[in-house]
Amino acid sequence: MKVCINMKSPARRRPVLQQIPYTIPDNTSSLRQLIEAIVLQEVEAYNSRELENMLIPFLTAEEIVDQSVADKVDFGRQYSDKKADPDKALQTAIQDFDDRLFRVLAGEEEITSMDAPLNLSEDDTLTFIRLTFLAGRLW
Repeated sequence: MKVCINMKSPARRRPVLQQIPYTIPDNTSSLRQLIEAIVLQEVEAYNSRELENMLIPFLTAEEIVDQSVADKVDFGRQYSDKKADPDKALQTAIQDFDDRLFRVLAGEEEITSMDAPLNLSEDDTLTFIRLTFLAGRLW
């Protein structure tokens, strides 16, 4: 089943809402299963990236402008060949949800439980909002 996920971070100066298509299993019936499917896809994409071997890296003017919208301009290089651990990534994502570091909305309704029934249909849109500390230290 195909769904679209809007990802938004309130930490950015300019509000950027990016819609990303994902294919998830048809039997996805809870937020826990949804997060698992997305995390595993993201880990696989991360682990399949190759190390950058460009001798002299450069960015085009268009890439600089596009990246400056997100307040971070970099070469997107991967300097380490260390692979992400899918189990640890999934555990971290679940812990982050439990700690309320991000929220998930299906349409206009917030999903507050990992194991509550989730009724998704083809081409539904979900929104992930990452919450950040506004100022100061953690303690």
